[in-house]
This record gives sequence, C-alpha cells and structure tokens, in this order.
Amino acid sequence: MYGLQQFFIFFLSHPLQLASLLLFLFLSAKFLLLSKKNSNSNSPPSPWKLPILGNLHQLGTHPHRALRSLSLTHGPLFLLRLGSAPTLVASSPESAKQIMKTHDLAFSNRPYSAISNRLLYNYKDLSQTPYSPYWRQMRAICVTRLLSARRVASFRHIREQEAAFLVAAIEEGASTPLDLGELISRMTNDVVCRVAFGRKYDDDGGEEEGGGRKFKLMLEEFGAVLGTVNVADFIPWLGWVNRFNGLDRRVEKVFAEFDEFLDRVVEDHRLTTGEKSEEEEDIVDVLLQIQRETSNSAVDRDTIKAIVLDMFAAGSDTTYTALEWTMTEILRHPRVMEKLQQEIRVILGDERNVNEEVIERMDYLKAVIKESFRLHPPIPLLVPRESTQDVKVQGYDVPEKTRVIVNAWAIGRDPKRWGDGRRGVQAGAVPEQQGRFQGAGF
Repeated sequence: MYGLQQFFIFFLSHPLQLASLLLFLFLSAKFLLLSKKNSNSNSPPSPWKLPILGNLHQLGTHPHRALRSLSLTHGPLFLLRLGSAPTLVASSPESAKQIMKTHDLAFSNRPYSAISNRLLYNYKDLSQTPYSPYWRQMRAICVTRLLSARRVASFRHIREQEAAFLVAAIEEGASTPLDLGELISRMTNDVVCRVAFGRKYDDDGGEEEGGGRKFKLMLEEFGAVLGTVNVADFIPWLGWVNRFNGLDRRVEKVFAEFDEFLDRVVEDHRLTTGEKSEEEEDIVDVLLQIQRETSNSAVDRDTIKAIVLDMFAAGSDTTYTALEWTMTEILRHPRVMEKLQQEIRVILGDERNVNEEVIERMDYLKAVIKESFRLHPPIPLLVPRESTQDVKVQGYDVPEKTRVIVNAWAIGRDPKRWGDGRRGVQAGAVPEQQGRFQGAGF
C-alpha cells in the first residue's frame, strides 16, 4: 500500500512523466486492439511486435538481410508494422508478380515521405509522385520524349567517350594503386551530367562556384539525405524530433543548394534555346521544348528540376554500385575472370576501341553482369508502394493504405530458384541456350 501511495505521489508531482505514461498506455491499448482485430482477419503471417515501434527494431543496419531472415521463418509474403505503418513484404518471384503485375493498379501508389516531398518539389518528379493524372502525363513524356529508343541512341557517343576516358585513366595509373570505385563513380556522374545538362562538372574542377568537387559533394549529400530513415514517416507524432536532431536543417540545406544550382542550369539553357541541333540536345533542352509547345503543360520549372534530380538519384549511384559489385565478383572468381578475358581477346582481336556493337556480341560478359545484378541488385529493397484499395494477394487480405516492400535481394537468392542462393549455374560456364535473364554463375 505504501509503495502504491508513493507511486501516485511521484506522478502527481511530475506532470510531464504522468502525461508520458498515460500516452504510452493509450497507444499500447490501441496497438493491442488493432492487433486483436488483425488476428481475426485473413492477414498474412506476422512476427511479434512491440508497442509503438512495431517491428522497426527488427530491421537492423541491413534491412534487406533482416527481411530475408524473417521470410525464412514466416514465408515469402508476410506483414510487418513499422511504427504505425502496416507493411507487406514480398520475398519471392511469385509474390512480387502478384503485386507488380497481377494487381499493379491496386499497388500503384507511393507512401508519403516528407524528405522526398521536399527535395523533389512537392512530388513534381516521376519516381516518387503518387499515382495520378500528373504521374501518367509525366510517364508518357519520359517514355516518348526523354527516354525513347531514339533519344537513348542519341546519347551513345557520350557513353562511349566516357568509357574510353575511364580506360585511359586506368592505363595512365596502371603502375600505381588506383581507387577504381572513385573512377567508376566519376564516370557515371559525368555520363548523367552530359545527358541531363549537356556538360560535365568535373572539367572546370577546383573549389570555385560550380566546380567539380563541390558538385560531387552536393550529389553525395543529396543521396545520403534521400536515403535517411525519417522517424516521422513511421511514427508521425514523433516528427518534432527532426527539429532537434538536425535532419530538418540538413534537408533544407540540400534543397537550397540544388535549387540554386538547377535554377542556373535551366536559365542557361533557356537563354541558348534554338542554338543546338537535335543530336546535341540534352534532357533540360527537351523539357524546355515541351514546356514551350504546350500552353497548359504540367511541365514548369520545378518539374524540370525534379525530373533532373530523379535522373541523378536513379542513374548515378545505381550504375556505380552495379559496376563496383561486378568488378568485385570478377576479382573473387579467377575462373570467371579468365574466361571473360578470353572472350574479350577473341572478339576484339587487335582492335582497341570498344563500342556498343562489339559489346552486344560478348555473351559471356552480359551473363556475368546479369549474375552480378541477381546477387547484388543496386536497390536491394525496391521503391516502396502503397495499396489504393482492399486487395487479396496469394489468398491473404491486404487492406487499403498498406505499404509494400519488394525484397529484390532476397528474390535473387530464392532457394527454390537458385539452390544455395550463391550459384545460378555452374561457375564459369554459360548455358548454350542462354535465356534473357540467365546469369553466368559466381
């Protein structure tokens, strides 16, 4: 009795702690009621959860690995609660196909992200914007104008030139240790810059305004902030924490720097309109042309800047990551390297200039790259989706507003398809009948 009296005296004299306790009890009760409600429905299997946090504590520092481990216990399709967000995880080709093809319209939305919304101009981009008439219009523009087969072919000389520059840099430093990752990163950034802006930002170097080093640091910070886990996306009432941990200031700083930089780029292109041939046009030129052609076009200046940022987010780090992992796997498997070198020597002969026609004939090289993609997808967890309606997936009921994560890393190691997950086909061998997505096997 005395202990209970002391308990009440403490909390009555500390109102902040009392309020915190009451809030915790309220949320715990709500959580238990929701859990009981869900247990009565035909929901996918789910691991145990903590109040408030849900399953956030189980993700660890490598979420794709943690989610695969959970799939081995709970099956290829299971349900998590990340904070207050119900999240469906697909870890097999069959479950991914159900979500991305069979019920693609039901899972066509994107969950809200405060960081993406701010950095991408209130979702004026394509990759993160919610499903809507605006998204359909932007997708049509990208498919028919920005990334059409003809437009991609027009950038071929850029790809080949930058690849040649990379080879020359490696040859020049062949007698000394080289940071191959840095060279590959520079090449991918240069390709995207020339495609998007018509120039690259490492050739005027230095630390001055617009210099290559500053632009590289801006890109690195943009990618880091965009990939930051924001507690407000999972537990909205804790969003105030970002004002104290520096995340809000960091996001605003990145946005302001890129906004100023992209404003200059767009203005420079606007002032030189009509001075380039069609073969010389870059992405910003094409977007400005679309803007001029249509009086009520949805393509405004913010749209142009958001689409360009999409290109850097999707085309720079992903390419660099894929190339670096491929080189790593080749070095780890001498037999694969030897066979790859043999193929290159036979096809090239005395020719030193490598172009895209030559690469198209290198079946083993393509198989090696595909195997690297299987084992090390550049984005292990695909960009999340969100259900727009109640839907049934593999016999389970999935309610509206459920987030969806497709674990591409786990799918590439599905034991039903790949055995132990490390060997697709015999290492060092390419099947005679090579399928479209058949890999070489490491």
